[in-house]
Amino acid sequence: MLKLAFDTYQFQFKNSEKGRQIFDVIRKKFVALTPEEWVRQHVVQFLIKKKKAPTSWMNAEKQFSLAGLTKRFDVILFRSDGTVQLIVECKAPNVPIDQKVFDQIARYNLKFNATYMMVTNGIEHYFCTFDHVNQKYVFLPDLPDLNP
Repeated sequence: MLKLAFDTYQFQFKNSEKGRQIFDVIRKKFVALTPEEWVRQHVVQFLIKKKKAPTSWMNAEKQFSLAGLTKRFDVILFRSDGTVQLIVECKAPNVPIDQKVFDQIARYNLKFNATYMMVTNGIEHYFCTFDHVNQKYVFLPDLPDLNP
């Protein structure tokens, strides 16, 4: 797979009748190794290893309902009180990060009200928070540590 703009992490792989798979430590199972999944697994390791996020407070690839539609977030990180610290939108490396991607995570955040948002295609990473008073994104150079 393509080298991404993250540190190098160790992953477990296997081949099956479904093709190449990677082990997801959050879902605790092997999942299809797609380009987007490759990015998602790097994000999970980045959050665990670099940002000190507890795995027990993380979910990956879960469905939720928004305005009567079924959506799926990539990665979400909660706090001990159940509020959302971070929501992440992952795209495949060949997908450009454009306004549509930011609009997507902003819509998702209407439901979750996360403190931080991250958008990445594995090559480019954007971190932001939302200024509710001025109704605008505030971009950050990096995320803070996300431990309890």
